[in-house]
Amino acid sequence: MRDYPFVVVSEKAEKSAVSGHPWVYSDEILSVSGDYKNGDIVDVKSKKGKYLGSGFINDNSKIRVRIISRNANDTFDDAFFARRVKYATDYRKTVMKGDDFRCCRLIFGEADTFPGLTVDRFDNVLVTEVLCLGIEQRKNVIYDALLKEIDGITALYERSDSDIRTLEGMDKYRGFYCGTGDGFVTIKENGILYNVDYINGQKTGFFLDQKYNRAAVGRIAEGKSVLDCFTHTGAFALNTAKGGAKSVVALDISEKAIEDAEKNAEKNGLSDKVKFICTDVFDYLTKAYNENRRDFDLIILDPPAFTKSRTTIKDAMRGYKEINLKAMRLLPRGGYLATCSCSHFMRDSLFCQMLHSAAEDAGVSLRQIEARQQSPDHPILWNVPETDYLKFYIFQIV
Repeated sequence: MRDYPFVVVSEKAEKSAVSGHPWVYSDEILSVSGDYKNGDIVDVKSKKGKYLGSGFINDNSKIRVRIISRNANDTFDDAFFARRVKYATDYRKTVMKGDDFRCCRLIFGEADTFPGLTVDRFDNVLVTEVLCLGIEQRKNVIYDALLKEIDGITALYERSDSDIRTLEGMDKYRGFYCGTGDGFVTIKENGILYNVDYINGQKTGFFLDQKYNRAAVGRIAEGKSVLDCFTHTGAFALNTAKGGAKSVVALDISEKAIEDAEKNAEKNGLSDKVKFICTDVFDYLTKAYNENRRDFDLIILDPPAFTKSRTTIKDAMRGYKEINLKAMRLLPRGGYLATCSCSHFMRDSLFCQMLHSAAEDAGVSLRQIEARQQSPDHPILWNVPETDYLKFYIFQIV
């Protein structure tokens, strides 16, 4: 007999849970039985009493329950979470080999049934973010299990300072869970060295999801003049330079990003191949188009997410179209375009619709070379659309 408190949910929520989606929203809960504290485990049941799963409850959150198990025989002790950690790390050991395993995402939130938890590995350092109260209350167990599973880790740094924590009823926090460090670590990706600022860099310090997309662009860069837009730490630019590009110009509006990218180029002996410019990408592309320049035969567009909600999708579509249209007009016939979106709200169908429209307005055709997504250390659960967020295409302009 189960003695967990339980919530009874609407038919809509039941359908969602049966399909495998882990979120139950506040307005989908019809009744609550039993005493609980925020962060506790509760059962989720249908109106007819059918068991649908168990998960963390939080009355402060719009997502009231985050389901972590659909097995009524599970008990949520330390061993349960240690097993889940092992499942996640064993998966990465299978799909990420060699240097790639030393530089990858070890836990990707709901895709690994750890809602609101991100764990990135940068060589001997783990960097984490917790956005779910239930995980926050059990993070010591999870972290200790990770440290047992991964050999050679000397520090674990928490970057749990997102505004989302406030909405979930948690304080913001940064600091070392174990070990110490100056906030910098060197990693190797696709044979290129990067200096990762895991304390003050964006997100956890480095964007790991484009690993194999960078390699794909590097493979077609030989002999080409490259423009890398929104370069951040210079990763796409350096992959093309290493791939034999004739010249590379890399743009970013952040002075710190440009400084970091220049240091990465120097670290790899590629400073003479890449010119970094601190500028607004939209302004640069507009100016180049107005001047009728044809300096580049490979352009890379890796912008930040232009939309983080459904309400701003139309504005995002305009932004994506503007940069893609300008890039298509700047490229000669036979030139190459690598373009992407990292917002899960910008569904692939919408992104492709935007690309079709931009190509039509530019008077060009797109010959698709590759259609790619995030690297497999960021696994996609087909029943959880939110885990499918990165769209990446490589085209030839014809």
